[in-house]
Amino acid sequence: MPTYLTPGVYVEEVQSGARPIEGVGTAVAAFVGFAETGPFHTPTLVTSWDQYTQTFGGFTEGAYLPLSVHGYFANGGGAAYIVRIGGQAEDASAPAVDGGRRGDKAAEPVALGGFLVAARPGVTGVSVEVADADGENPPEDRFKVLVRQGDQVAETYEASTRKNVKGYLVNQARASKLIQVTEQQAAAQTRPASQTLAVPDAPAAPASNGSGEVARLNPAEYVGDAAARTGFGGLETIDEITMVAVPDLMSAYQRGDIDSEGVRTVQLAVISHCEQMGDRVAVLDTPPGLGAQQVRTWRNDEAGYDSRYATLYYPWVRVFDPATGRNTTVPPSGHIAGVWARSDGERGVHKAPANEVIRGAVDLELRLSKGEQDLLNPIGVNCVRAFPGRGIRIWGARTLSSDPAWRYLNVRRLFNYLEESILLGTQWVVFEPNDDRLWSSIRRNVTAFLTEEWRRGALFGRTAEEAFYVKCDRDNNPSESIDQGRVICEIGVSPVKPAEFVVFRLAQFSDSTSLIDE
Repeated sequence: MPTYLTPGVYVEEVQSGARPIEGVGTAVAAFVGFAETGPFHTPTLVTSWDQYTQTFGGFTEGAYLPLSVHGYFANGGGAAYIVRIGGQAEDASAPAVDGGRRGDKAAEPVALGGFLVAARPGVTGVSVEVADADGENPPEDRFKVLVRQGDQVAETYEASTRKNVKGYLVNQARASKLIQVTEQQAAAQTRPASQTLAVPDAPAAPASNGSGEVARLNPAEYVGDAAARTGFGGLETIDEITMVAVPDLMSAYQRGDIDSEGVRTVQLAVISHCEQMGDRVAVLDTPPGLGAQQVRTWRNDEAGYDSRYATLYYPWVRVFDPATGRNTTVPPSGHIAGVWARSDGERGVHKAPANEVIRGAVDLELRLSKGEQDLLNPIGVNCVRAFPGRGIRIWGARTLSSDPAWRYLNVRRLFNYLEESILLGTQWVVFEPNDDRLWSSIRRNVTAFLTEEWRRGALFGRTAEEAFYVKCDRDNNPSESIDQGRVICEIGVSPVKPAEFVVFRLAQFSDSTSLIDE
């Protein structure tokens, strides 16, 4: 209390006791995968597709991360943390090789007009010859590239310096087994002069593991280390993340870098990460090329995941891939995360993110029938369906939990939202006097927050009293608890659940009236 010594009128600012709890964000994704450029292992925040391309490059053939992040933003995602894997942390500033997927150190490139040409790992004796394009009066941007190994012409490309055409040299060289071509920074892509250049030999390919096989990408690189801030471990320090996707786990599986056991190991690791953090949900993909019955077998026998912090979506979606100039099939997790974000913004986290259109999806890897979904929905596989006249939609909203209380995804995410909001909104309570006035303040603030959520439709009940209760008094704060420095507040909420099965019962009846005698 201030001390007053001179007569007069004084004005003081005092705390009213009302400390409103604000809702936290619910739509921040984390992606782990392969990128063309950018820092390795360190989680990096991007808030738009343009910002992603500035840091991690554009679409890269053979990598699902760029397509997934693009699908995330196209479907309504607002912020995402990117963890690039495939190389050592100390090589973060080195040029990417093969889309940055393996971290192999590249050979010293040579300049070819506005391009840089380097040999692929393990390739030796390569030279590049530039010649005029075939035909009479070819366009100024056109030229021919002959790739020689020794005295033999091994590859030939009809190339262009224009980025928006199919023959752009960088895109053409993606299919090369001998060279890789990148744009030269701060240089115009002009037609290179006719010449022949020797390309320095590249370092040897990754060492053999002793059995004659090339060493594979270790699942430990996905898992990472919390102390070193790598992989999933690097995401532990970022509190606002609410969903985690690993789309390039499947590209590594397709290339043979990781086998089926490695897929299971990584997916169990991301589930474990989400369970440990308690405020985020894993968005998992099924392996490619599986039919509905095969997915059922994989889900029950091989994977066997049981977690209220994980979801699984099937089948893969087809999208346009600018890196190849044609449609390609990609894991759905990135697009799904974007739909979650869009649904949260339009309706709220309590709304199941289903019966929503997937923007950018032009088709599906497999069009499921109702009978096939009958096999998958009960075991927690959320299906993506194509409906005539209604587009491609998410047609499932379940977790991978066997507990009926946590069956629905929106219930899990609603509790994550409520828990995090109350946790952050009551930090002022710590070290306050532990008495009736404090308990009353806690009850008032939490009740006000939950009442607002009930009004938004997040809680079930005709009245606020039916929807939730808050208990913080002498009954659950006895003297023993006070002596230990504890404040116990019990909160019960009744979440809304989705109308998953809508049944209309129709009956036939005849309208008969009795004759009344006058």
